[in-house]
Amino acid sequence: MTRLTTIGFDADDTLWQNEQFFRLTERQFADLLADFAEPEHLSARLLEAEKRNLAHYGFGIKGFTLSMIETALEVTDGKVPGEIIGRIVSAGREMLSHPIETLPHVHDTLEALTGTHRLVLITKGDLFDQERKLAQSGLGDFFDAVEIVSDKSAATYQRAFSRHGDGPAHAMMVGNSLRSDVLPAIEAGSWGTYVPHELTWNYEHAEEPASAPRFAKIASLAELGPLIETVKR
Repeated sequence: MTRLTTIGFDADDTLWQNEQFFRLTERQFADLLADFAEPEHLSARLLEAEKRNLAHYGFGIKGFTLSMIETALEVTDGKVPGEIIGRIVSAGREMLSHPIETLPHVHDTLEALTGTHRLVLITKGDLFDQERKLAQSGLGDFFDAVEIVSDKSAATYQRAFSRHGDGPAHAMMVGNSLRSDVLPAIEAGSWGTYVPHELTWNYEHAEEPASAPRFAKIASLAELGPLIETVKR
């Protein structure tokens, strides 16, 4: 068995709450546009805009806000009142200052792994916002390295685990997204550990690679330590 020396962690909805703020803002958005579109239709149009705009704006709150504005223009045929645009911008700004709420078992898990493994935070999204959340979380000192990337792919993990560890074969990536955290890490040659969160953006959904030998699924980070022990044996 290849020795495991490096553990990579996703941030949003793995270490701290994030998606709940997007869901709350989307409900506010639906209320603002209630006279123009049904919530289900509006949600579908917004998701289309978000996916379409990833190549232009990347992941994060700023791109989400611009996609809300674009969707508002689309569903109103360009007649959306300026007041609504202003309230969408304000909602996006509020998201950029939301409080950080770490998830259960995060602190204890990171503390237990410090000194025995290299810990690397690998997160995607807006640089300023991810730096803000990491600083406010109080978790920064646990990590030997931090990578804030525009997207996550097998190449992302190959680079990160080669730069900050002994290569992807000796690394594990832990996160709540099958699409971003687990599947590309396994493709890179790492272990991929899936920690489901009750709220996950539709874009991040994928089939579990149940037959992959380096795939694992745990209910919470409390199970990560025992899992790592089985990998080491």
